[in-house]
Amino acid sequence: MPERWVPERILRGQLAGAGVAAHVARCGDGVVLTGPELPDGPLVCRLDRQGPGGSVLDEPLAQAACGLMAVHGWGRGRRAARLGVDYVTTATGVALAQGVLAGLISRLRGRPTRGVTVSMAATALLTVSPYLAAGTADEPDPPVRLGSGYPPPFRSADGVTFELETLYAEPWRALWTSLGVPDTVAARAWRPFTLRHTTAIAPLPAALHTATEARPFAELTCAAAAAGVAVQRLRRHAERRDELAAAKPFTAPWTLQPLQPLYPINPQGGDGPQGGDGPLSGMVVVEAGRRVQAPLVGHLLGLLGAEVIRIEPTGGDPLRATPPMAGNCSARFLALNHGKRVVEADLWNPAGRRIVLDAAATADVFVHNWVPGKAAQLGLDHDHLAAVNPHLISAHACGWGDARGPHPPPGTDFLVQAYTGLADHLTPAGEAPAGSLMPLLDVLGGLISTSGVLAGLLGRHRDGRGRRVRSSLLSAAALLQTQLGGCRGPNGRPEFGAFGVPLPAVDGDLVISRTAPVHAVTAALGLDELVALPAEIAAYPVDRSLALLTAAGIDAVRACHHPAQLAGEAWAAGLLHHEHCAFVRPPWTFTA
Repeated sequence: MPERWVPERILRGQLAGAGVAAHVARCGDGVVLTGPELPDGPLVCRLDRQGPGGSVLDEPLAQAACGLMAVHGWGRGRRAARLGVDYVTTATGVALAQGVLAGLISRLRGRPTRGVTVSMAATALLTVSPYLAAGTADEPDPPVRLGSGYPPPFRSADGVTFELETLYAEPWRALWTSLGVPDTVAARAWRPFTLRHTTAIAPLPAALHTATEARPFAELTCAAAAAGVAVQRLRRHAERRDELAAAKPFTAPWTLQPLQPLYPINPQGGDGPQGGDGPLSGMVVVEAGRRVQAPLVGHLLGLLGAEVIRIEPTGGDPLRATPPMAGNCSARFLALNHGKRVVEADLWNPAGRRIVLDAAATADVFVHNWVPGKAAQLGLDHDHLAAVNPHLISAHACGWGDARGPHPPPGTDFLVQAYTGLADHLTPAGEAPAGSLMPLLDVLGGLISTSGVLAGLLGRHRDGRGRRVRSSLLSAAALLQTQLGGCRGPNGRPEFGAFGVPLPAVDGDLVISRTAPVHAVTAALGLDELVALPAEIAAYPVDRSLALLTAAGIDAVRACHHPAQLAGEAWAAGLLHHEHCAFVRPPWTFTA
């Protein structure tokens, strides 16, 4: 199936998961929804694929133009590297589903909504928004030093490649000192290791890799267990393929559990049309979480018009102080948290928990990404919240779901990447498998949790019942892996050709659409054969080759080497706004 229709397939699956029985018909770069559930007429959904210079974005062009190739490449010491999965296309499909669900909610609330347009470029920029904010802050991050240090994964003496994870410095230092690494070296490595999810680089000392490469995997596993550090072997494509074969492609990557009708039912949900902009204006979201998943859910619901109340520990979230600063707050933190109303509460104190319960009692949505069991331990799980607000949509965005048993390892992005075999899918044949240091699954997990919340709100409008929404990083990986893009060898490794990858030039990198006709490209550049393409591109500035290709009607772009560069690009001006740093505007446009 052509790549441009992957968003439609994702939309169909998420509509089915939301219980929406609409007829979906293709219409150019979009779809039209009709049926009995749309008595106010069709809902027209358009996908905007406009890129720089009038180009029409496909997966690799979107990755290149919006900075994903750059962020992914940093961790491997490159200016730009292609993600071997259709990441932007998948995220855009989820954003399209969000727009449709929000449009249907808007109609039920008495707001005429005839159409929604989703920008592929804005969706791509949302996935790298913390790096965009950090690079455009009042005192921006220094340039990324390519090739410095040695990032994960690690390798054992018997050839096993693996990831490590701990959220605390003491176990980290205990592991490495037990392996003979000097404590000063282990201590120096902690900061780049723990910040890798925000910086997308991990310049670790070579001594750490030397220590693991001197010991068999079984010995390393025992040492990690003794220190309290989680280990996850990088699984291969074949292992994950068997698991995915049992799943239904493009089904909703979240679950909805309606409350039993034990409480009074209000079919209108208690939230008719309100003043303000956005389909969710007048609704209230209470968000409690850290890092990416839950904050991204709150951020997206806020972009759709909801008021977001963010629960933070007494004294505020410590990530607020992480440089670079935009005004008096971390730019990376603000990328997902600006515009939220902050309420501080000590959740281990009864008074603090009462603050959260009181907020949830009058809210429409409660979302968190706490570790499994913490919500119940605090008395803030779905059952306790439903007792004070039976109409609440309660969402838990977790790491593993139920897949790893009652005592799973930390459900962090990098461990889930390793478990799901994404390393095979992300790196091309001929390179050692490695995950991305860009938190791909945290971002995609936040996107799909948002879709689940919108599906819950839509269902509540029908019967007045609250819902429990569950999603995971594991389900996000499954959604991404069920439509792997590009050519693949027998082991699932991407086998890129000359198109759709960064081609080095004198002053940067050029990326040509992966669907460009070979004969048209060679003719435009005056080549006799495709094999001469890399040398031809390398001999000239990017703009020279780009002009020749554009004149021949071939889509191509200059690869952005940092998302912050887009703040000065005319084509991206309408996608961003600036207040101490650059923020991404909503990817949806609703029309009445």
